[in-house]
Amino acid sequence: MAQAMKIAIVDDEQDMRQSISQWLALSGYDTETFGSAEDALKTLGPDYPGIVISDIKMPGMDGMQFLKKLMGSDSALPVIMITGHGDVPMAVEAMRVGAFDFLEKPFNPDRMSELAKKATNARRLVMDNRALRRELSDGGQLMKKLIGQSPVMERLREDILDLGQADGHVLIDGETGTGKTLVAHALHAVGSRAGKKFVLVSCGALEEEALAKRLFGPMQPEDAQLPAIEEARGGTLVLEDIEALSEQLQARLLSAINEQGTPAETRIVAISNLQEAGRTSEDALRSDLFYRLAALRITVPPLRQRGEDILTLFTRLSDQFADEYGCEAPQVSAQEAAQLLQAPWPGNVRQLINVAERAVLQSRRGSGTIASLLMSDHDEMQPVMTTEGKPLKEYVEAFERMLIDNTMRRHKGSIASVMDELCLPRRTLNEKMAKYGLQRSDYL
Repeated sequence: MAQAMKIAIVDDEQDMRQSISQWLALSGYDTETFGSAEDALKTLGPDYPGIVISDIKMPGMDGMQFLKKLMGSDSALPVIMITGHGDVPMAVEAMRVGAFDFLEKPFNPDRMSELAKKATNARRLVMDNRALRRELSDGGQLMKKLIGQSPVMERLREDILDLGQADGHVLIDGETGTGKTLVAHALHAVGSRAGKKFVLVSCGALEEEALAKRLFGPMQPEDAQLPAIEEARGGTLVLEDIEALSEQLQARLLSAINEQGTPAETRIVAISNLQEAGRTSEDALRSDLFYRLAALRITVPPLRQRGEDILTLFTRLSDQFADEYGCEAPQVSAQEAAQLLQAPWPGNVRQLINVAERAVLQSRRGSGTIASLLMSDHDEMQPVMTTEGKPLKEYVEAFERMLIDNTMRRHKGSIASVMDELCLPRRTLNEKMAKYGLQRSDYL
C-alpha cells in the first residue's frame, strides 16, 4: 500500500501556518505545523515521510538557512518556499540550493495544492525506491521471500547462505519464472558484499552493440552511467540470460574475469534460462567461460517439485491481491487444492502469481473457478492435471495444512475461533498444528 504523505508547515506567523494547514487538510493531507525552523528540525529527519512548506523570512534561523540544513540531511526532500512579493532573486537562490518550488505571497491556494500534490508524488516515489533498495539489501527480508518448507526450498536457502559467503563467481540456472533473479539478490545481500554495488544487466534485452557498450564501454560524456564491469567494481555484477552473449562478448567477459585475479574484485552471478529448452548453459557458452562462471552453482527448483509450498504460496499471494483490490480472498476447496498441487506449472512462480491475481478478481465478481484458470492457461489439459503420481494421503495432508493455516491467519491466532470453525477439539488441533509445523505465535 502507498505510504500516507505528511506536510510540515513552518512559519512564525500563527495565522498563516494555520490557514495553510486548514486548506491542505481540506484537500486530504495530513499536516503538522511548526512556529520556527529550529522546532521543525527536531522532527524532520532524512526519511521524513512527506514534504515541507516553509516561509523564507523568519526570526532566528531563516528559511534559506533552514533549507540548506534540510538539503544537507536529505537532498531529495521536497521543500516549497514561500517568498515575499517581488522577491525573485531570493526565490532563484532557493531553487539553486535545492528547493522543489516556491510560492509568492499573496499566493493562490489552488496553486499551493497543485504544488503539494506534485511534491508529495515525488516524495512517495523516492521513499518507495528507498524502501525497495533497503529490502533488496536486507538478506533476512529476501530470504523470507523464498517461501516454502519443501526439502528443495530448504536446500536452496542453505545453498544461498553458504555460497553468499564465498567469493567465487556463481551460475544460477532453472526454468523460467522460478525466481532466479531473486536468488541473485539474496546471494548478494547475505554475503560480505551486501553494502557494495549490485548491478544487473539483461543480456537478452539489448542488441549486440548496445550490450557491448553497456558491459565494457566506452561511454560518452553524456552517458549517465559507467560500463557495468566498472560500475559493479567491488560488488556484484548479475548477467541475466548469459546465453545471449555472442562469442565475441564471451571472449571479452572471460578476459575481464581473468584480469581480476583471485579472489575476484567483482563477483559475477550469471543467470541462465536454457534448462527447459533441452539445452544447458554448458552447451551455449565456451567451455573456459562456463567453468569460470560455474565455479559455484545453484539450480532453482521448478514449482511442480515443491509440493505443498504451492498451496502456501497461493494463499499468501491471494491474500496480498485481496488486500490490494479491497475484497475477500477466495476460499479454496479440497478439489481445487488438489488441482493446484497437480498442475504442471510450466510458468512456475510467475504463473502462480498470475493465477492467484485472476482468482481474486473472479472471486470479487462472484464467478469462475481455479480449475477454469488453469485450463485457460493450458487448453489441452484436463480439469485435473496430474504430473507425478502421489498418494491420496499427501493431497489430504496438504489441504488440511492449508485449511488450518488459512483459518489461523483469518482469526489472527485465536485458537477458540479456529476450533469452532473447523469443529476440532483443542487436543486434535494442537496435534495437527505440531504435525504441520504451524506456530500460533506466527499469526498474532
